[in-house]
Amino acid sequence: MKFILTIISILFTAVLFGQQTLPTTAEKSDYKSTSTYFEVRHFIDDLLSSYDNIRLETIATSTEGRDIPLLVIADPLPANPNDLINDNRIVVYLQANIHAGEVEGKEATQMLMRDLLNEKPQDIFENVIILVCPILNADGNEKFSTKNRTNQVGPENGVGVRHNGQYLDLNRDALKLETPEIRGVVTNIFNRWDPAITVDCHTTNGSFHEEPVTFTWMMNPNGDRSLINFMRDKMMPDVHQNLLDHYKVENIFYGEFLDRMNVDTGWISYAAEPRFLVNYVGLRNRLSILNENYVYADFKTRVNGCYHLLKTILEYASENKDEIKQLLSGADKKMLNKQLNAVADSFAIEYKGIPTPEKITIKAIEADTTPGVKGYWRYKQSDRKRTVTVPYIADYYATKSIAIPFAYLLTVPDPDILDNLKTHGIEVHHLKEKISLEVEAYKIDEIKGAKRLYQGHYNNSIKGKFIGEIKEFPEGTYIIYTTQKLGNVVSYLLEPEADDGYVKWNFFDRYLVPQWGHDYYPYPVYRLMNKTEIN
Repeated sequence: MKFILTIISILFTAVLFGQQTLPTTAEKSDYKSTSTYFEVRHFIDDLLSSYDNIRLETIATSTEGRDIPLLVIADPLPANPNDLINDNRIVVYLQANIHAGEVEGKEATQMLMRDLLNEKPQDIFENVIILVCPILNADGNEKFSTKNRTNQVGPENGVGVRHNGQYLDLNRDALKLETPEIRGVVTNIFNRWDPAITVDCHTTNGSFHEEPVTFTWMMNPNGDRSLINFMRDKMMPDVHQNLLDHYKVENIFYGEFLDRMNVDTGWISYAAEPRFLVNYVGLRNRLSILNENYVYADFKTRVNGCYHLLKTILEYASENKDEIKQLLSGADKKMLNKQLNAVADSFAIEYKGIPTPEKITIKAIEADTTPGVKGYWRYKQSDRKRTVTVPYIADYYATKSIAIPFAYLLTVPDPDILDNLKTHGIEVHHLKEKISLEVEAYKIDEIKGAKRLYQGHYNNSIKGKFIGEIKEFPEGTYIIYTTQKLGNVVSYLLEPEADDGYVKWNFFDRYLVPQWGHDYYPYPVYRLMNKTEIN
């Protein structure tokens, strides 16, 4: 009898999904479950055995020994990124499951790969090379429990956890590069394939509204402003409208109400630091999109909304690839051809968000509060719905800035710092002979570590001032020029007061404070402001 029931189940699945459909775990379970790592890899194997226009690569191996898959989908398939030199297609990278409790992207990317390979839409395949990582946080994915993300509406059979096998948040690691997963993304995707567009899939945790899909763009002010404005004014509004018109998926730009008890106050996208992967991509002068699916929509609605968002982005990339490639090329040229002296507001040390030119309309659901533990009040969704049009605070501009130097001189041969620079893809040179240079030295007045650990670090805050001096640098001193494609990343890492640089993340700690006394060692990075011929 058990054998007969098994056969009936197999036949039912074949009829329901079609033998060539290759249903995902979510589809087979009627969206009661999400995929395990083994199920994702099995699904990938089925795709590889069923279709020609797909290849498997490995991004990294996780702390617990799991290979992180990258799928390349194209017709024709490039043998490697070197084949793209004379290829007019645009590269788009879709990434899911960076937080393994936020699983819509994991299911949506599997479904999308299958359908693209099965249907082979001519417009997308003619113009786009698609890179897909459906399960970046493989270790976190396997920590399944129904007690994870209990505020989330499904899948009822449980999800994984936020952190990776090192107990670190992958979406806080874009600059410090302490996790194998993000090191792999930077090395084997950004440096190797150089995607024009990156999409990172998540699930919201915040305000109440009716739209099941939200998304936004990179917004750190140290990225190229023309790219930010293109996303703000053209690409993202078009994706919003196309997703609604073509696929009937209600959507808004990602954010939270400034005051969840007063939805008329405004809507804010609050995370502009480049520790977040989407903002880091912006520093590299590439386009990036943060997808946040609405946690209180049911799981099937979230997956299907994410699926159609990704498809809409691919369609937009296909239709507008020439304009996008021209914009990115222009941003790169600006980095390579900086003026002899940068203007005073070149690099934002501190910044704040202001409203975008256009307001945003949201189908809001007002909140109530309920008592929590130790007097802490929690928000709960009411039954009061109201559509509001409010300011969208998502434009970030400098409130304190500093000129970008021609180059930085690094006087300590720290292996971790040098490895980090190399992993980002930053060019590092050496002085071939000793030389005296007019530079700016940073004199530390105060440095404090945070009282609480964050991502394994007591983050530093620092105060000081730059002082001009003539200093002799010995042969072998490291010199890092800002006139390179990743010049924005260079400044973010090496500026002492940057909010996500080496000082912040403790890379320089041993070089700053002597064992005794109240003074500080010289900050071991010097700013060469003027263009100088150096052998």
